[in-house]
Amino acid sequence: MPVTAADLVAQARARIREIAPQALHAQPQPSVLIDVREPAEFQTGHLAGAVNIPRGVLEFQVEAHPAVANVSDPALAHKTQAIVLYCRTGGRAALAALSLQQMGFTQACSLAGGIDGWIAAGLPVTQR
Repeated sequence: MPVTAADLVAQARARIREIAPQALHAQPQPSVLIDVREPAEFQTGHLAGAVNIPRGVLEFQVEAHPAVANVSDPALAHKTQAIVLYCRTGGRAALAALSLQQMGFTQACSLAGGIDGWIAAGLPVTQR
């Protein structure tokens, strides 16, 4: 039986951890932030310190990205780093978090509500 995109997102959300915008903002030690939106979306505003790896190429590029690969100390196990993925409303990020979990990333989670939820909570975005 065929499933819809909404079904896939619901299935992913049932298998991943989501973090509320306020909880992420309150964390003293920031996670690696990955914005899985397209580059044009990223340029309209994003979370400070986020790296842009679009959803369509995430699985192919995530392990090579310096923010994730921890090139400053190769001995560190990069697959255990805390990674928070986000998109506009959370659907793409939920799918991305599930995909990274399947690739062995043990601390991948999704920002609940995406950047829209972040903005609705009154939290800052940047265009730099």
